[in-house]
Amino acid sequence: MILAVDCGNSRLKWGLHENGGWRKAGAVPVSELGRLERSWRRLLPADKVVVANVAGRSVRKRLESLFARRSMVPAWVEAKRHECGVTNAYGRPDQLGPDRWAALIGAWSILHGPCLVVTAGTATTADVLRGDGRFVGGVILPGIDLMKRSLARGTAELPLARGRFSVAPRNTADAIETGCLLAQAGAIERAFATMEHGAACVLSGGAARRIARHLSIPVRLVDNLVLEGVVRIAHDTVK
Repeated sequence: MILAVDCGNSRLKWGLHENGGWRKAGAVPVSELGRLERSWRRLLPADKVVVANVAGRSVRKRLESLFARRSMVPAWVEAKRHECGVTNAYGRPDQLGPDRWAALIGAWSILHGPCLVVTAGTATTADVLRGDGRFVGGVILPGIDLMKRSLARGTAELPLARGRFSVAPRNTADAIETGCLLAQAGAIERAFATMEHGAACVLSGGAARRIARHLSIPVRLVDNLVLEGVVRIAHDTVK
C-alpha cells in the first residue's frame, strides 16, 4: 500500500493506492495541514510514503513531523536524468520541480506516447514529452487566479472580482476573467503547435476544466496526474 502525496503551493492532495487502484483520497489547504491528522487517523500504516513537494522547506518539516508521529518515513520525489521511462533534458535535472517531473511520469505511464503535459493550478505548466519518452522542455506561467490577483495588486482600479467568460466582455470583471482564460488557452495551444504529429494534450490540476472548454485542440483530462506519477515512482524506484 502506497501513500502518495502532492503538496502544491496552495493545496496538498493525497491518495492511498493499493492493488492498482485508489482506495482513499483527499485534499487540504497547505495552511491547514493539521487536518491531515484526522484524515489519516484510521488509515493503516502505508508500506511506502512518497511525496512531491513544491511548498518549501518549512512545509516539508511540518510534513516530516506529521509522518514521524505515525512512524512513517517518506521518500521525496526529485527529478532525475532518467526514471520510469522518462528522460530529463534539463542541464541540471534536479532543477525541474518534483511536481512537473511526477506529472511527466504520470502522463508517460498512461499514454506511452508524445504529449503536452499541462498542469493548471497556482501556476500553469506546459511540458513537451516526445514519443521516445524524452522531456525536452516546457513553460511556466501564472495560473488564472494568480493572474487576476496580480492585476488587482498592480493596478489602481482593476478589481479582484468574479467574472464570467464572454466572447465580447462588456464589464471589467468579465474582461479580466476572459483575458486570463484566453492567455492560458493561448499559451497551451502555442506550446502544442510545436509538438510532433499525433501528440496528445494531457491536462490536470484545479483549473483544468475551466481551461479545457476554451481550447481548440483535443484534450485528455486526467485527475491528479501528479499523484499518478508519484505512485509510478514509488512502484519502480523507491525501495
